[in-house]
Amino acid sequence: MRSIGRAALAALLAMVFAPATANASDTAVLSLKNVPRSMVLYNADEGAEGTNSDFEVPVAVVPGNKEPARNIKVVVDASGLKDIARVTEGGYGNCTGSGWVYTCEYGTLRNDGESNAPFDILGLDGVKPGDSGTVTYTASADNAAPVTGTTRMTVGGPTLGVPGKQAKVSGVKPGQPTPMTPEFANHSRFSADRGIALRITSEGLTLKARHSNCSYAGASPTSAWCLFPAKAAPGAAYRTSAPLFYVAGEKVLYGTLTYSWSSDPEKPAGHTVRGTGAPITLTGTEDGEFGGTSGGVAVETTVQADYRPVTGTVRGHVGDTVQVRLGVRNTGAGEVRDEEMKGRFEVVPPEGTTVTSIPYAFEEMDHGWGCEQPGKPGGAFVCDLGGAAFTYDGTSTIVFHVRIDRQVPGARGTIRTYNAYDRTPGNDTAAIPLDASPAPAYRAFLRPVAWGPITAGGVVALALSAAHLRRRRRSA
Repeated sequence: MRSIGRAALAALLAMVFAPATANASDTAVLSLKNVPRSMVLYNADEGAEGTNSDFEVPVAVVPGNKEPARNIKVVVDASGLKDIARVTEGGYGNCTGSGWVYTCEYGTLRNDGESNAPFDILGLDGVKPGDSGTVTYTASADNAAPVTGTTRMTVGGPTLGVPGKQAKVSGVKPGQPTPMTPEFANHSRFSADRGIALRITSEGLTLKARHSNCSYAGASPTSAWCLFPAKAAPGAAYRTSAPLFYVAGEKVLYGTLTYSWSSDPEKPAGHTVRGTGAPITLTGTEDGEFGGTSGGVAVETTVQADYRPVTGTVRGHVGDTVQVRLGVRNTGAGEVRDEEMKGRFEVVPPEGTTVTSIPYAFEEMDHGWGCEQPGKPGGAFVCDLGGAAFTYDGTSTIVFHVRIDRQVPGARGTIRTYNAYDRTPGNDTAAIPLDASPAPAYRAFLRPVAWGPITAGGVVALALSAAHLRRRRRSA
């Protein structure tokens, strides 16, 4: 009897604590494969001021399920961090919990996934580089077998500071390799013993793949990652032993380079091209203001965007509302990429005229004013080329509707163009001439104030008489 009871108890415990496996009722499959298996929490020198809100637990529903995964939950246990961090409620509203355990609820999903940060991570004083702990998590659903995962979290090495002020370089010629020399300082009390990594990213520029200890993203890279086995002592500053080089394309007006240093080397994805030249090393340099977390270089090239006005003549009879297309044409080689850098043009209409509208269509709606109206009579209409009324393909124009109010001999409006990369100011302004003819004689008879008690037939007779008079004058 006793042996039978023990066997039954053992069988029961085996059922309760056995690893979860799929069964006939499981009609969906979950996956946690996109959760990072390791990550750096914060830098050791940050201590209690360290924070991290980047840890997320993406749960995916594997395609091919018979039905949606119902009532998905992810339970995250952070108790393995108790000696190196604290956690507090974070995320986007669907994760709850306290202490070390938090639960994120995602409802019902088919072939899709959800992700959230179950908590925010806060640092602790007294930690050292390399201290670590493990977070565990389990995803489950009513009709899916649970899946589990772990992430190893490590306290990072010292913070490596860079010059906080962005450097500026001008006069860079397209196609000509231009040097830059990144530098950093270790102002912490910890030594960086696990190697140093440099990450460089560029916008509008490409990097030269010259060093064998650097990996580049693609054949014409805009990103590089370089690994240095050297250590960085506390209170010391360093720079690369030789410059790294970048190149601007033939149409590039401007670009930026951003770099950062890390004492926790981890190669980013996509950097598969190895440099072919000699490795670059680190060397000591003068210490200074190294309070930034990332350094940068703002680059301006010798290329320009030479805007010239597209103008026209306001031509018609007094009383007419005519259309005049105005704008800019870029005759330079440079392409303006950013909306806020495209510049503008300003229009002062000729004396004796009134701009009644500057219509344009946007998102299936008609709008009346594509340019900002002047605040006072005689002021300029300001047309922002980065606005919704304009598209840019080397020429940007818009139609002004202009009413001719009166004849003003020699009247001329102006159009002036502006952009930060136009270094040829002599062709930025053009005239908008007024060519106004007298109003047709019949208009005087069609004005309601002149009709009085005249019948419609009388108005027609007067109009015909005016036309006959004009023919007699032309034949005389």
